[in-house]
Amino acid sequence: MSEMKMIAGGVCAAQGYTANGIHCGIRKSQTKRDLSLVVSQVPASAAAVYTTNLVKGAPLTVTKNHIAGGKAQAILCNSGNANTCNADGIEVAEKMSELAAQALGLEASDVVIASTGVIGQPLDVTPVANGMPELVRGLSRTGSEAAAEGIMTTDTIKKQVAVEFTLAGKTCRMGGMAKGSGMIHPNLATMLVFITTDAAISPAMLQKALSADIPNTFNMVSVDGDTSTNDMVTVLANGLAGNPEITEDGEEFAVFMKALNTVTMQLCRLIAGDGEGATKLLECCVTGAADLATAKTVAKSVICSSLLKAAMFGADANWGRVLCAIGYSGAAVDVHKIDVSFQSAKGLITVCVDGAGVPFSEEKAKEILLEKEIDILIDLKDGSASSKAWGCDLTYDYVKINGDYRT
Repeated sequence: MSEMKMIAGGVCAAQGYTANGIHCGIRKSQTKRDLSLVVSQVPASAAAVYTTNLVKGAPLTVTKNHIAGGKAQAILCNSGNANTCNADGIEVAEKMSELAAQALGLEASDVVIASTGVIGQPLDVTPVANGMPELVRGLSRTGSEAAAEGIMTTDTIKKQVAVEFTLAGKTCRMGGMAKGSGMIHPNLATMLVFITTDAAISPAMLQKALSADIPNTFNMVSVDGDTSTNDMVTVLANGLAGNPEITEDGEEFAVFMKALNTVTMQLCRLIAGDGEGATKLLECCVTGAADLATAKTVAKSVICSSLLKAAMFGADANWGRVLCAIGYSGAAVDVHKIDVSFQSAKGLITVCVDGAGVPFSEEKAKEILLEKEIDILIDLKDGSASSKAWGCDLTYDYVKINGDYRT
């Protein structure tokens, strides 16, 4: 199978994509970019998945209608205002699409539209209209950094990744950018993610690839247990790499799936590690499960445990909270067979064997848990299925950030 080579460039890594991000005035801060645009040189196959929250942002409804035919050519996203629970939300989202389309010489239906920020506050389209000329004028092959910054809300880092791979002898590239720090919880997608590729793949197979990937990646991330109203993952594939279009299952589709999974998994780690107030990235790895559903249930339950997250913040090897979370997960497991270990760059320590505690050095455990990235290793010893979930520690700063988020 094709090797996956990590490269730079984010959403502009693939052929035929330009991007930009500017401050247009949606956000109160005069220093933060709040409007981003990604454009494909040619029409692209488009696929998306959306939040399961019954309260959905107007941009999701508009985007779903726009890409119903499986095609799109541009992505416009603002930060600072979610355009959700507003009487004129659909009208505003459509107007934003029209503004971008007019400036780019496209149809409004060619535009994927997204918004993120405060819920329930009207979104004035005037700043978007005023900023559009500058936004389009600044589109470039090196614009991924500015675009990734323009979609950030409480994020502290820009989240970008890109890979290079081969399909039918043709070099292909895929890149993505994401925003997500709070209101992050399994059941898609719990953030905004935009992925671009120059691989040729039909809209139907692109949607199949994305829909198959999501349950094992973005649906396995949790920061705080809140599923957002504006979550969306969108992929554009413009075919400029020149490979024969993927229209069915087979080896080439498997390579494409591997590339997509490489990008999405890295974005998952970036999102989880940048959770609001977080100081640590947590990865829960469950092995030895009877089936995949059990492995995923256990991994998500552990990564969502507020008590465990708090313990990780304090570098406290309180493994009982791991078993507790497994016990109430609803998964059918034999609690008397479970092994638990903690691992980081400082080493590995086993704290539980066959559902019972074993002697271990608290000093060594604390040294391991003081690291920035911590693996929670769980062996159910009941089969061969495995799964991973990603999250972060729960800190004082999470409450501070969300105590006055709106005001």
